[in-house]
Amino acid sequence: MLDDMSNQGQELLSAALSLPEIERAVLARELIASLDGPPDADAEEAWALEIQRRLELHEKDPSRGEDWEKVKRRIEQKLWGKQIES
Repeated sequence: MLDDMSNQGQELLSAALSLPEIERAVLARELIASLDGPPDADAEEAWALEIQRRLELHEKDPSRGEDWEKVKRRIEQKLWGKQIES
């Protein structure tokens, strides 16, 4: 994969890898965001509405939810066909 990078790209990668973890995380987030294109203007509002909707459902019937560990095991079984020990 590094063969696909210019010398400048390889130098930037080397410099980035020498940064502290938090700075690498911020840099990675910004690089990934730059590949996503412009943000959807309505996304933030849509997420706020969805969160409110889910909260209201939970408040009406808290017993509807599922334990995260059970959900995680079910997802792992679907993805890998077996249970992964955590």
